[in-house]
Amino acid sequence: MILYFSATGNTEYIAKEIAKQLDDECINLLDRVKKSDHSVLHSDKPFIICAPVYVCEMPRFMSKYLKKQTFTGNRNVYFVFTSGGYCGISGQLAKSMFRKKKMNYCGHAEFKMPRNYVTNDAYPMLSREEVEERIIKSHEKIGPVVADIKAGRKLTSRHIFLSETIITVPFNPIWCKFKLRAKDFYSTDKCIGCGKCVKLCPLNNITLNKRKPVWGNNCTHCMACIGNCPTQAIEYGTVTQNKEQYNFGKYRYIVDSFPKKNKD
Repeated sequence: MILYFSATGNTEYIAKEIAKQLDDECINLLDRVKKSDHSVLHSDKPFIICAPVYVCEMPRFMSKYLKKQTFTGNRNVYFVFTSGGYCGISGQLAKSMFRKKKMNYCGHAEFKMPRNYVTNDAYPMLSREEVEERIIKSHEKIGPVVADIKAGRKLTSRHIFLSETIITVPFNPIWCKFKLRAKDFYSTDKCIGCGKCVKLCPLNNITLNKRKPVWGNNCTHCMACIGNCPTQAIEYGTVTQNKEQYNFGKYRYIVDSFPKKNKD
């Protein structure tokens, strides 16, 4: 069983491709997270959990959700992380979490996907050529990862040094508390009141007031609202003005051009 959360499509693409090649069930965790639905998840095949990486870790809301979730059936679990280039201590935290559940952590794979963090100028958006290159390289990596899972092999990734852990553990909560604010989000006159941003917010942080989105205080900067707006009506202060917002769907033409693989 493949489980995933995806804000702007990167993780969803990887998760669905893995599910397709494994001929396995694929579940989007968004609704379960929004509803705090912790009903038992059962799979006779290994669990494969796909998640983006925010501030060198799996999103904190996703970690919180998985800690409370009960898994039955197969006791093996793999993780797949997507990031703009650095997965930090995500694997270590996932390993610790699932060992406490008495499950067998079978390693993780890292996919370097296009950056979607449009609300911070410290992380510049990529050119079209760079986006295309990352998607192509990630697509090419799916096959070997699936082959390892099929063979029951552990996934391997680079060694995480102690210094990285020492820096990340205190840094992540501080950054999340003081930098992941929603107060600068607003909608422009292009907003059509469709409510898509409300439906896609994993933290239920957006409501509609007179058909206009209003943001609360509980934000994770996943970019689901701004990256999926059909009219590009959402801005974040002056940072996002005249800046293209990322969504994997805009680059679907790349993967649609790949040769189709038959199931084994």
